[in-house]
Amino acid sequence: MAVTTIPSAGLTLGAQVNFRNLIINGDMSIAQRGTSSSSITSGGYYTVDRMEHAINYGTWTLSQSTDVPTGQGFAKSAKWDCTSTGTPTAGQELKFRQKIEGQFLQYLKKGTSNAESMTLSFWVKSTKTGTYIVEMRDDDNNRNICQSYTISASNTWEKKTLTFDGDTTGAYNNDNGQSLQCTWWLGAGTNFTSGTLATSWESTTNANRAVGQVNLADSTSNEWYITGVQLEVGTSASDFEFLPYDVNLQRCMRYYQVLINGDDQSFENFTSYNGASVYCSHRFNVTEMRTAPTGITSNNTNDFAFYSQSNAHFASTLSFSDTYEKGSWIYCTMATSVDQGSSLFGKGNASTALCAFDAEL
Repeated sequence: MAVTTIPSAGLTLGAQVNFRNLIINGDMSIAQRGTSSSSITSGGYYTVDRMEHAINYGTWTLSQSTDVPTGQGFAKSAKWDCTSTGTPTAGQELKFRQKIEGQFLQYLKKGTSNAESMTLSFWVKSTKTGTYIVEMRDDDNNRNICQSYTISASNTWEKKTLTFDGDTTGAYNNDNGQSLQCTWWLGAGTNFTSGTLATSWESTTNANRAVGQVNLADSTSNEWYITGVQLEVGTSASDFEFLPYDVNLQRCMRYYQVLINGDDQSFENFTSYNGASVYCSHRFNVTEMRTAPTGITSNNTNDFAFYSQSNAHFASTLSFSDTYEKGSWIYCTMATSVDQGSSLFGKGNASTALCAFDAEL
């Protein structure tokens, strides 16, 4: 049937709204840093991209898992596995969170009379049943709101949906800085549990942030999995928005990019910069990063090999200069001299070799 008139309101394409999910990598499919890290006792980014672990008690193996809810389209999940127990002191905490730029949040109209509600949906599984807390924290205005959810059955995938009211106080900054934290609490000391849970937006009071939260670190049998995370405007959850793998990866690369991670992965050509020992190469980022990144390198002995014709030379250090959102200069200092003017091909020479760029929030 021919369409002769388009309604003034435009065309409605059902539930297909592109990029409605504020969470990046909500299906946990991208893990540039690696798929498993063990003996973890402190916070950081370890496995799945964009998801930060806040840890200051217990010992953990953190991994990207293939354990997923059946028939939902997911292939990966994020997993916490307790390998050494702990009881939190008053100020200690366990959290899994994503930080979101303010410029991505403007359509929530926070700080106005038209502020939009948000709905968070996700699949979760744990051997530790009981009450858990999710917190939305506005870092620009030091405000937060929390909701609890219950894991009812041990070792069973359950879907949870939580709605958070719009906040008419305090707008998000319209920039590339950290404005909103979406946080899953997994353990908390009394500094965070001794008040009344902040189920409405309020100025952040630590005692009201994680009231009722179970302690995932109380047994080495405890595991916690999550996937299918979606945060969207409105008061109801839509089906998870699956993105093509390459699109998801590129979105993650705004915050973290790996050039070398292990042996046999190659660098661009390096040319002599300062005498016979220092060589440099300019590298353009795969996609523009959130801000000028920090260069990260392993710098272990013989991690990186450089070849002039058939001769191998090893870098004693890698360093970075003039990093910016679109690229940077990489400098390598050779352990031995190379003929000045040579052009070198470089690669990772050990499983520990790492060269990466970090612009995370």
